[in-house]
Amino acid sequence: MPIPDDVTGDEIDKDVRQELQSLPKGLAEDVSRNLVMVARLIDEDPEGAYAYSRIALRLASRVAAVREAAGFAAYANQKFSEALAEFRAARRMTGSVELWPVMADCERGLGRPEKALEMAGAPEVQKLDKASQVEMRLVAAGARRDMDQLDAAIVTLQSPELASNSVQPWTARLRYAYADALLAAGREDEAREWFAKAVESDKDGSTDASDRLAEMDGVEFVDAFVEDADDEEPGQTSASAVSAVSEKASADALDDDEDDDEDDDDDDDVRDAVTADVATDDVDGIDADDLQDDVEDVDDEDDGSEGDAARRPQS
Repeated sequence: MPIPDDVTGDEIDKDVRQELQSLPKGLAEDVSRNLVMVARLIDEDPEGAYAYSRIALRLASRVAAVREAAGFAAYANQKFSEALAEFRAARRMTGSVELWPVMADCERGLGRPEKALEMAGAPEVQKLDKASQVEMRLVAAGARRDMDQLDAAIVTLQSPELASNSVQPWTARLRYAYADALLAAGREDEAREWFAKAVESDKDGSTDASDRLAEMDGVEFVDAFVEDADDEEPGQTSASAVSAVSEKASADALDDDEDDDEDDDDDDDVRDAVTADVATDDVDGIDADDLQDDVEDVDDEDDGSEGDAARRPQS
């Protein structure tokens, strides 16, 4: 497959580059360039990323970083059996447990939530760093939901990380998963609060919490450029749409200086109507101490629960 000229292979992580030093120089360069393409495409074009990963795998199947990249490319394409095989191979080569949560999620993808829960309780989890432990909790909660154990999924997600006011890389996804579980259990008021908390912490847009919150609040998004706007039902639209409507109206006015006053008034009415429809939400704070008390109460009532991890990672 073609690789752009600007891809040199030097873009890869230095640890991966060090692994590739065991290969002949020309081969190492070819492998690294294909790995760069996998990283570039995996979010926007997972099928393309998968194709490049297969080339890298053919060239250097004995390199752990290549097996790991192939695993993530397969995972992104929901080829869970293939992904699990690659992750297991990478783990055998390195002895690392960092892939444990995504391996458990592959078990979920293969329809084996019980196996994912078994992995969530394995000794390997204690060797994970904090971020990976949170991922494991998300996977385990997802497995509980796969088994229609909604209450257990909610309890699984209740943790010091959820109660903390500190915002970490995993905070938005953890709060989102908790809100989603609450909503599935019919606890809508609590779900709305936690979707709002997820929005607060989701600085890079890793979730669609804002859309879910708007949906719960009954916000309706409409096309700002529909014809005969006066005939449309009232609804809300985004601030960017308001700006676009305003710019379009201004451009129309410049293009036709001979519009009469009645037409100008109509344009003003459209802009005013759209602007009036923009909705914003205030987010109230959630008391972390109250949440922790709730967690302790649940633990006292059900000390034997197996739910100690969480939902499928959102890659």
